[in-house]
Amino acid sequence: MHEYPLIPLKNSVVFPRTRVNVTLTRPRLIRAVQDIFKGAKTFVAVAQRNSDVDDPQPEDLYAVGTLVEILQVSPQSDGTLLVNMEGQRRVQIQEWLQTEPYAKVVATRMTDVSSNGREVEALVRHAHELFERYRPLSHRFGVEEADHVKSLQVPSRLADVLAAQIINDVRRQQELLETTDPEQRLEKVCVILGNEIEILELDLRIRQRVRDQVDKNQQDYYLKEQIRAIQRELGNDAAGELQEMRDRVAALGMPPAIQVKTQKEIDKLERLPSNSPEIGIIRTYIDWMMALPWQERTEDHLDIIAAEKLLDEEHFGMDKVKDRVLDFLAVRQLRSARALRRAPDPDRAQAEVNREANRGPMLCLIGPPGVGKTSLGASIARAMGRKFVRISLGGVHDEAEIRGHRRTYIGALPGRIIQAMKVAGVRNPVFLLDEIDKVVSDYRGDPAAALLEVLDPEQNNTFTDHYLEAPFDLSEVFFICTGNNRFSIPRPLADRMEIVEIPGYTLAEKTSIGRRHLWPRVLKEHGLEPEQVTLTDKALQMIITAYTREAGVRSLERALAGICRKVARQVVVRPDLHKRVTPRQVEEYLGIPRYNEEQALESDQVGVATGLAWTENGGTLLRVEVAVLPGHGSVRLTGQQGDVMQESAHTAISYIRSRTDMLNIPSGFADQYDLHIHLPEGAIPKDGPSAGITIASAMISALTMRPVRSDTAMTGEITLRGNVLAIGGLKEKVLAAHHAGIRRIILPLENKKDILDIPEAIRH
Repeated sequence: MHEYPLIPLKNSVVFPRTRVNVTLTRPRLIRAVQDIFKGAKTFVAVAQRNSDVDDPQPEDLYAVGTLVEILQVSPQSDGTLLVNMEGQRRVQIQEWLQTEPYAKVVATRMTDVSSNGREVEALVRHAHELFERYRPLSHRFGVEEADHVKSLQVPSRLADVLAAQIINDVRRQQELLETTDPEQRLEKVCVILGNEIEILELDLRIRQRVRDQVDKNQQDYYLKEQIRAIQRELGNDAAGELQEMRDRVAALGMPPAIQVKTQKEIDKLERLPSNSPEIGIIRTYIDWMMALPWQERTEDHLDIIAAEKLLDEEHFGMDKVKDRVLDFLAVRQLRSARALRRAPDPDRAQAEVNREANRGPMLCLIGPPGVGKTSLGASIARAMGRKFVRISLGGVHDEAEIRGHRRTYIGALPGRIIQAMKVAGVRNPVFLLDEIDKVVSDYRGDPAAALLEVLDPEQNNTFTDHYLEAPFDLSEVFFICTGNNRFSIPRPLADRMEIVEIPGYTLAEKTSIGRRHLWPRVLKEHGLEPEQVTLTDKALQMIITAYTREAGVRSLERALAGICRKVARQVVVRPDLHKRVTPRQVEEYLGIPRYNEEQALESDQVGVATGLAWTENGGTLLRVEVAVLPGHGSVRLTGQQGDVMQESAHTAISYIRSRTDMLNIPSGFADQYDLHIHLPEGAIPKDGPSAGITIASAMISALTMRPVRSDTAMTGEITLRGNVLAIGGLKEKVLAAHHAGIRRIILPLENKKDILDIPEAIRH
């Protein structure tokens, strides 16, 4: 028996005749080893039963350890101590002498049982054979280390070296350390070595299978396939998320060809390595295919009476538009009833009904801003019980915004049509294409041409988006288009539409809309109750005439909101306030009136005529002034006149020169006088095909010195033969004249049929 210092080791067992490096982190052990190194340089190294214990007691340590000699001690920069030691022999702890400042024990040296004979020789040879099989599989031994192992013929030394080099489990190492019979120890090492060889050979087979499966260009990314191969060896080949994708695709009811295409993309995704840049692109494509409504649809509510009631509640006037919508719903109801009676499958019958009902021309609502085109589309959707989707086409100049980008581009996405279908979530929404007259074509393509396939009922059942690269059925979608100017719509698109014009509102209509719809909504938005503020009819009319100048009611709603903000501020200070808004309060809240009412000329004047013009904001008066000056027949045009209006002026001059006798104008006036044609408000561009008669009348008045009646307005395009052509926007122009106090209008004869569209009160 001998007394030795004791150093506990975590996760480490030292075998005799082997060298190891151990890093010590505990301060007590560092100080103990430094003291030992200054003295005898030997101590007993014992493994801990539990590596989580920082201050082990005798019961936390194994009873068998190794007597080691310290060869070198190297302090590290992080405060730890690297100890190079060599095992001498096994020892058995008999008694603990002390624990402070470090442990000291009494231990006896253990002697290996001598063993020899043919069995031992065969066991040694078998161990060498196993090592030769293990070495190329593990790649852990260099040439010198392998030669050293081959030179060992003593069973005890061979077992200790193999145990130290091959086995990583502390419990197994401790078991071998406690085995004193070299034959038994070497036999246990051979069993462990054989198991390790089987595991490494299985791993090699898996690696080989992975190499055969992956593409040559993907050999550097085989780890993912290796994991799958391991799962197959374990009998677990479920591809979790990918299998869920396949199940979802199978349940979506896609057309067979599209389902096959999507499944192929999933298979391609499964084959790609985890760090491939194509994964995000393919995954996004699959997500889009699964998000589209391939079978989902809403059930139509085809109650004509309820639909008529809803349209009347939400929109004032618009009788022609409402009649068109109700006619559409009535035809749809009859077709649906007949199809459901004949078809055994209700879902299939509903799809056929939707397609048949949409075979007519698309509905296109044309009118000035603010007259309720977009909100009417939403009301149609509610009346039909369908979902409503709106797309603004204003300024769209790239065909890819309609058809989508091809997946070869970075950041590619489907076009607006497919994106809106994803938002709708059903196959049969009401689709509003807003501002279709503002589609722009440039070098990136023609969006209007792409819209032809969308809006044509003969083609849209196979609409192909460049991103999807697969046809998508749009035949059940109810399309509605809106715009401000029917002449700006591309001709091929206009041929596929039934254009319904929504004219501007009269003063009476604006008053009714403001009272019935806008005022209650504005009060609610500003947290006011009807009992807290009252708006008089005169105040409402003053807002319409003095603070708004538009065909719609958008500016009217903003003005009402401005009044409500002022009243809300007063109500916060005085909660019991009841405010009555009169014309005086309107001027106080909204400031000085923005617009003065246009009035007819007070007296007849020479060289001045009043015309009527149409703008996107409604009708307006157009004054034309002509001055005759001494000169040589030149004509000067001012007032920001467009090309069409300048042509009208030159046409009028040619007509006058060809009718001098009839008009009592000296035939040589063109050589003696200059004409200056001016349209006031010169900063505002003016153009249009209906100012010819007005310009001609003003010039004839100036040349003949005969005044034009001040209570008369006129509109129409003049020809060289003196004919006046029909005009558009009649209702807006008449409303502008009525608002200005004009009671006599001269119209082209061809517009006689349009007089019935003018409200009866204004006709009188």
